[in-house]
Amino acid sequence: MSSSFGTLFRISTWGESHGPGVGVVVDGCPPRIPLTEADLQHELDRRRPGQSKIVTPRKEDDKAEILSGVLDGQTLGTPIGILVRNTDQRPSAYTEMQQAYRPSHADYTYDAKYGIRAVSGGGRSSARETIGRVAGGAIARKVLQHSLPGYECLAYVKTVRDLTAAVPARLSAEVIESNIVRTCDPAAAEQMIALIEAMRSEGNSIGGVIECVVRGVPAGLGAPVFDKLEADLAKAMMSLPATKGFEIGSGFAGTQMTGLEHNDEFYMDEGRVRTRTNRSGGIQGGISNGEDIVFRVAFKPTATVLREQKTVTNTGEDTTLSARGRHDPCVLPRAVPMIEAMTHLVLADHLLRQRALG
Repeated sequence: MSSSFGTLFRISTWGESHGPGVGVVVDGCPPRIPLTEADLQHELDRRRPGQSKIVTPRKEDDKAEILSGVLDGQTLGTPIGILVRNTDQRPSAYTEMQQAYRPSHADYTYDAKYGIRAVSGGGRSSARETIGRVAGGAIARKVLQHSLPGYECLAYVKTVRDLTAAVPARLSAEVIESNIVRTCDPAAAEQMIALIEAMRSEGNSIGGVIECVVRGVPAGLGAPVFDKLEADLAKAMMSLPATKGFEIGSGFAGTQMTGLEHNDEFYMDEGRVRTRTNRSGGIQGGISNGEDIVFRVAFKPTATVLREQKTVTNTGEDTTLSARGRHDPCVLPRAVPMIEAMTHLVLADHLLRQRALG
């Protein structure tokens, strides 16, 4: 099972949803990067369960412990080990899943591949695995900010089912974090909250789209052919739980335009090459062009719904299953920091790879 991601800046996550703990080993972080547990905790708090009325009520503090690689608030250039202990495990909520496969979960496919699985909470297929990604992403963010003073990555909920947020001219983290949905439109946020609560009251779930805008990335990151920057971003995003689609720049809407309509014309701006439009989403030929990187990720409705559904057992018998436990009726609010973390990881890796070219 591959649990590592990255080339030069590399993370390896470990742990199961209801085991003693989860964590990550970060390898390739440069030395003398300022880093404290508080840097990690800020991002983990945005991801943790129990933070609002529209997410899972599981009570976890998700306190990060740095075990290695940091001394006196600076990275050493050696592997950074991070541990987050699980404190609110409830394996009893998953006893029925030992035999019955949950619809649209990884239960059947894990059994088909490995012949064994961690039943409680889905084990490695649980979104709890993303704790390691978010912690590693927080370190990658520090690396990027240390090297690129203008670097900023802002993800936000763009849609919840058919509700769409209006993106303000001055997008900021403060606007996004001002509501529990983590959208950029306070008016739409109220409607989204009401819809998510309605789905939860029905024992149902809902999905949507997260958009991400990355500023301050210089031209030149990425590589042609197989290691295109957007290809690595797509792999990173599609490796997250519940993701079902990725598009960058104009995305699928660009197929409705002609070449003349779609092309981003160049012009000079105080000695810098710029584009008048950004339908490329900040990447051309697999390499960043210095404009904002803009992409979107589609998330399916949470697979666990608290209603009876038809399924089969691991012995091939038809049955029904009513899920129990604590689950998000909509993954989007907690997925925002996950999207940002994976973006940091990809860009930090490509920044170090670009430096290696000399």
